[in-house]
This record gives sequence, structure tokens and C-alpha cells, in this order.
Amino acid sequence: MRRSSRSLMLALGALSAFGPISLDVYLPSLPQLADELGASESLAQFTMSACMIGLALGQLVWGPVSDRYGRRVPLILAVSGFTALSVACAFAPTIEVLIAVRFVQGLCGAAGMVIARAIVHDVFSGAGAIAAYSTLAAVMGVAPVLAPLVGGAVATLAGWRGVFIALALIGILLVALSDFAVPETLAPAQRTSGGVVNDVRGVTIALRNGTFMLTAATLAVASLALFGYLQMSPFVLQEQYGLDTQGFAVVFAVNAVGIMLAAQLNRRLAGRMPVARAVQWSLTIGIAAATALVLAAVFGSSLPWLLAPLFLAISMHGVNNPGLTALALGRIQRGAGSASAVLGTLPLLLGAIVPPLLSGLGVSAVLLGATMLGAFVGALALLLLTRALPHR
Repeated sequence: MRRSSRSLMLALGALSAFGPISLDVYLPSLPQLADELGASESLAQFTMSACMIGLALGQLVWGPVSDRYGRRVPLILAVSGFTALSVACAFAPTIEVLIAVRFVQGLCGAAGMVIARAIVHDVFSGAGAIAAYSTLAAVMGVAPVLAPLVGGAVATLAGWRGVFIALALIGILLVALSDFAVPETLAPAQRTSGGVVNDVRGVTIALRNGTFMLTAATLAVASLALFGYLQMSPFVLQEQYGLDTQGFAVVFAVNAVGIMLAAQLNRRLAGRMPVARAVQWSLTIGIAAATALVLAAVFGSSLPWLLAPLFLAISMHGVNNPGLTALALGRIQRGAGSASAVLGTLPLLLGAIVPPLLSGLGVSAVLLGATMLGAFVGALALLLLTRALPHR
């Protein structure tokens, strides 16, 4: 049973990461993509934003669907769709076509994220759930370590289009993994009935849960620090600081290891420290690190002085994400798929909209640091407000 649980968690970590993999794997080739398709930096970033919007809205579809039909079948169908759409991205003739296909790809990729969280809710509770969400975050940390390295190497050999062929191959592996390691965890008696009206009702119930929504908003604002980094760092590190594709991939991988290590630390703290306190500490550390990042950028410090606080700030996502996820879903008794959909949608929508809009001011290290600082400060304020509310 223990081995089965371990295999399940590894599978869920990989499946919850396969949507974000589609963002990370082609980050090193984003400037190359912009040049080849004749697109601006902001429009090239929107290929990521389109996928992120799909990842966000898709969760509102797959969450209720998994509550009604179970977790396993929708998951396999969605991963298969993601694989086919990766091939379509590789042959996109224009930036407009690529943006459109990326949006639909995101819709399919959303299933892995939302259903993985719902399965954890089905199987674990209490400190076990916190440890499981931390394990998910740690396993997801492996994907950003490998994705940019692989993506940078593939882009060097085959260009950005080859990166999407690599994504299709990853999709094939994940279909096999879903079939092999993920059982059905939602019994028929626990499933919702009815049609679209009941699906909407499940989402509405989550939206009316004040404490859940405030915690979800905290996660969304905190995640803006990560999404700002994802979208701005390729231009900051490669064009402003002169890193090549592989150099950027190495920096990105090191930061991903930081997320993974922080998630493992959070897992060990489960049951020993209140979750809200651990999140509060991580946001405070994030504020200090982002402040140092802004100062390094303003004073034109050399690259190491920029990378050190950036590493610390990004690492805090390994504590924020699982902690806030556990706090939010701990308020849900039934309809975990719908609640997980709402929880996953908010960060992605915010991340898809805010960084490209801010990038219109001109991407720079100062803007990157200021975006991250604002996210950590806003999230800490929301967390303190959440803790001040009576828990019912």
C-alpha cells in the first residue's frame, strides 16, 4: 500500500506539472520564437498567456466533470488532447495561429492540475494532505529543472518548433503513466449528478465560501510573483544580462530546485508548525528577497547579486503553494473538483493578464523585482486578513 501511495504521488506530481511544462520547456526559445514569427516581446509573451488562460478556464470545466464522471477517464482524455495539440503548435505558421492553439492546449493541460489536487483531497486529510500537497510541489519541481534544460538543448538543435515536438513526446509518456498508476478515487456514490446546471452550482458553492475564496485570492496574488518571473526572466536574463539559451536554462533549473527543496522542507514541517504560520514566514522572506532584487536592479549590480535574491524569492513558492492549497481545500467537504478548479483558475488568470500588461512599460530587472515585491506584500496582507476572520 505504501509503495502504491508513493507511485500515485509521483504520477500526480508529473500530471499536475504537465500543463506548466508547456510553459517552462520553451522559455529559453521565447526570444527566438518572437524573431522568427516577427512578433513583439509582449505578443510573444501572449503565447504563454493564452496557454495560461486555457489552463485557468479549463479547470472550471475539468473540475466539475471529474466530480460527475470520476477522476480517471477525464484525465486520460485530456492528456491525449494535450499531446495532439503539441504537434499542432509545432506547425503553427503565424503568431496568431500559435496563440489560438496554445489556448486550446491549455484547456487540455488544465485537467492534470485540477484532477491531481482533487485526488489528493479524495485520498488524504489533515497533516497527510499538507504533506501530500508538498510532495506534489516537490515532484513538480523536477519538471522545471528538466524542462528548460531539455528545451534549450532542443531549441539549439531544432528551433522552437522542435520544442513542441518534444512536448508531444512527453504527452505520450504521460498518457501511459495515467493509465498505469492512477486509479479511480471517487466512488460512484460520491459523484455529483445532473448536467451543466449542477456543475455550475458546484463552482458557485465554492465562490460563496468566504474563507475559501479569501485563501484562494491569497494564493493567486502570491503566485503572481512566480508568473511574473516566468514571463519576464527570459528577456531580463538573456537580453539585459546577456545569458545565452543554455545559461538561462541553468539559472531557471537552479531556481526550480529551490522550489523543490522548500516544498520538501514544508513537508517535514507538516504537523509541527501551523500551516498559516509557515506561509506567513515564507511571504515575509519573499518580501525581503524581492526588496533586495529591486535594489540590485536599481543600482546596476552584477548578475550574481541579482540571482541570489531571485533564487530565494522563487523558492518560497514551494511553501506558499502547498500551504495555501491545503488551507483552502481544507474548507471544502464535497465537490473538491469544482473547488480545486476555482483555486487553480484564479492564479492563472492573474498571471496571464498582469505580467504582459506590465511588460508594456518595458521589461527590465526593476520591473521584475517590483512585480514580485508587490505580489508578496499583497499576499501577506490577504493572509493576515484571512487569519483575522472567524473560522466556521
